[in-house]
Amino acid sequence: MSAIASAAPLIPPSEKELVLKVIPMPADTNGNGDIFGGWVMAQVDLAGSVIPARHVRGRMATVAVNQFVFKQPVRVGDICSFYASITRIGNTSVTVEVEVYAERFGAQGQYVKVTEASLTYVAIDDQGRPRPIPKA
Repeated sequence: MSAIASAAPLIPPSEKELVLKVIPMPADTNGNGDIFGGWVMAQVDLAGSVIPARHVRGRMATVAVNQFVFKQPVRVGDICSFYASITRIGNTSVTVEVEVYAERFGAQGQYVKVTEASLTYVAIDDQGRPRPIPKA
């Protein structure tokens, strides 16, 4: 029996917000037939930007990928759920934690944590320079 099958079923985090759901397709695979890590990274970047956009209220850019951990492969047909929460708001930047859970094809309702990451976004002006984040 695999480690995934013997593990207790995971429940997505309630303290984070569901910001994106997507199903990877065969065109997103690498040479091993798993979903290409770059595709996962792009989706995490999109998901991570959702909550900071509410605070930045304008243009922003990804300034750093502080941590990125692939825990399990993502497979074609998995339903990937991206959960995010803000861990820090600075003067010009926002740091976000993103966790990705997969519902395996044919096993909906059973979640496997496949990726976790920390990214920092910076508010920018029309010239691409950092600008202050408006106060709430």
